[in-house]
Amino acid sequence: MTAYLTRTIRRAGFVLAFAVSFSALSATSSFAFSAEAQQMCTGDAFRLCSDEIPNIPKITACMFKKRASLSTGCRAVMDRDLAQKSNKVAAQ
Repeated sequence: MTAYLTRTIRRAGFVLAFAVSFSALSATSSFAFSAEAQQMCTGDAFRLCSDEIPNIPKITACMFKKRASLSTGCRAVMDRDLAQKSNKVAAQ
């Protein structure tokens, strides 16, 4: 029971750290993901890039590096967010 509780607390801590990291990432001007991307990609980040949590730049690099392994929903949302960001930069 104690091992299960420890594992649950650790996982909750990782989820919180990832959410905070992704929120901070969304606030930066260099790279922004929507709330939908956070929701769609959290599982992928834990599955593919858990070693990088909570380092935001490393999570981002890992997600791009492992793009082919992302879930369809996460990849679609990230691509859409990147396209929107590119359009904003091009308009300036």
